[in-house]
Amino acid sequence: MSKRRKYRKVQTITAVQLDLATRGFAYDKWGHEQVCKRGDWVVDNSGDIYTVDSDIFAATYQLVSPGRYEKTTPVWAEVARKAGKVKTKEGFTDFESDDYVLSNNEDDDDHSDEYAVEKAEFEKTYELVQENDE
Repeated sequence: MSKRRKYRKVQTITAVQLDLATRGFAYDKWGHEQVCKRGDWVVDNSGDIYTVDSDIFAATYQLVSPGRYEKTTPVWAEVARKAGKVKTKEGFTDFESDDYVLSNNEDDDDHSDEYAVEKAEFEKTYELVQENDE
């Protein structure tokens, strides 16, 4: 992996919380089975549909209008030098060389909050945080 750098997401998402009496559900995405549980969020990110852990969503997203949210916390990302996979809160995600591996935590040495985003999608939806922007 390359050096981890700080970015911010520059687009809003549509999301609804799965706040129903349910055990959740499993679905196939990113090359593996993902698991959604009660309280997690179902997200529509410009047509890319997936779920986000309820604690992570609460800590990183803010309501901007009914059903629309923006990520208010930065992420730390690095370019993958070779293909691989990361363990996420929902399952595993495969990635290719030159895709981005992200974390919501600056210091994620235990890799407990990682996920991957394809290079083209990342470069369209994230921007580098410049030191003078902070």
